[in-house]
Amino acid sequence: MDKHDLDREFPEFLTDLVDLQAHDNQFARLAGEYNEVDQKILSIEQNVLPASDVVAEDLKKRRVKLKDEIYGKLREHHSKT
Repeated sequence: MDKHDLDREFPEFLTDLVDLQAHDNQFARLAGEYNEVDQKILSIEQNVLPASDVVAEDLKKRRVKLKDEIYGKLREHHSKT
């Protein structure tokens, strides 16, 4: 039951994370949605939030999709700096 904070997931992109969250509204929205989904998954895993296995798996798939999008934006931003 680990929390998957973006700074833990992408420690090599910490500067990029801060910069994009401050200056790119689309990135900030993606990061916010990622954090929200991650928190829901954590709550389900801790049995705080009841959910079926299907719901939990759908959330995990959504988190992976968001993480992939975020990673792409981080790589793109990093290559420009």
